[in-house]
Amino acid sequence: MPRAVEAGRSGGVFNDVAEEYDRHRPAYPDALIDQACEVGGLGPDASVLEIGCGTGQLTRSLLARGLRVTAVEPGERLIARARDQLASAGEVEFVNRRLEEASLPPAHCSVVFSASAIHWVDPDVSWRTIAEALVDGGTLVLVSYFGLQEPHSAGDQQALHAAMARAAPELAAGWPTHRDLDATLAGVDERRGNVSEVWAWLGDYALARRYAAELFEDVRVAAVPTRPTRSMLCWARCRSRRGSHLDSATLCTPRTMPSSKAWVGRFAPAPWPAS
Repeated sequence: MPRAVEAGRSGGVFNDVAEEYDRHRPAYPDALIDQACEVGGLGPDASVLEIGCGTGQLTRSLLARGLRVTAVEPGERLIARARDQLASAGEVEFVNRRLEEASLPPAHCSVVFSASAIHWVDPDVSWRTIAEALVDGGTLVLVSYFGLQEPHSAGDQQALHAAMARAAPELAAGWPTHRDLDATLAGVDERRGNVSEVWAWLGDYALARRYAAELFEDVRVAAVPTRPTRSMLCWARCRSRRGSHLDSATLCTPRTMPSSKAWVGRFAPAPWPAS
């Protein structure tokens, strides 16, 4: 069975524990969501698509900014909980389908969001479907937590991996690699010509597709060390561009990110180019 199909089926476990998932799943820092909206040129009443809304952690943030959200989520328990909690939060249309099966109008939104979910979608479908949903010059925003390797948490990470190896060796074998910030940024820099390769490498996902470089350009990644987990939150922005070759890409940091010796000085903040 292809790894992408296995991943999609494994994602159903969150639907089985929707209440616990909703209780424990963290939201995403406002600083990154604000910047994603800024670079996507989003104002109140703008229409956006969210892939894999779960119980609505990111959806709530988008609605709070006055956006009109179409939220696609295959888990019936997850989406039911999102409906209940966000009924009066703003204008949102829930679509209880896998992205592979959803009927979405072409070129209907300026930004597509996916938070900790794009890896559950068949990559032979996801990148093309997203590009078709975006208007020309639209923005893809991918958000997720990635564990960083740090001295203070090394012992805990080793203990966790050892426990998984005893209880679920197949899970431990595929557990994402924790890298330090320097190694993470260097790896992103090497792959920044193709958003699917960047995201696949960051999370050890089977997402890399060469043609994605022809669908998207202008790949950028921002990182914020978060507490108490001190994991790294990243997002990538790509401008939809069908049928042409990739231009140059650069890395940038959020304007709100505190100075970090590991980051500032190696990659200078840069504004998005005008559309």
